[in-house]
Amino acid sequence: MRTGKYIIDRFEGEFAVCEYEGSMVDIPRRLIPENAKEGSVLVKQEDKFILDKETEKALRDRIIEKQKRLWE
Repeated sequence: MRTGKYIIDRFEGEFAVCEYEGSMVDIPRRLIPENAKEGSVLVKQEDKFILDKETEKALRDRIIEKQKRLWE
């Protein structure tokens, strides 16, 4: 798999289905942190993935701001 940021869309069995550069890819759950959840941002590092909490927070904040503008 390529390096870059992967966003977990959902879990299906032993796989995390992730969005990566506009495409969906399946990543074996054994390669991602146990505390990863839907919406988590993953970064490929050698033969495993790590959580990118900073990017995840920025994305969530952006979504919250968009939702607020919808209700104004």
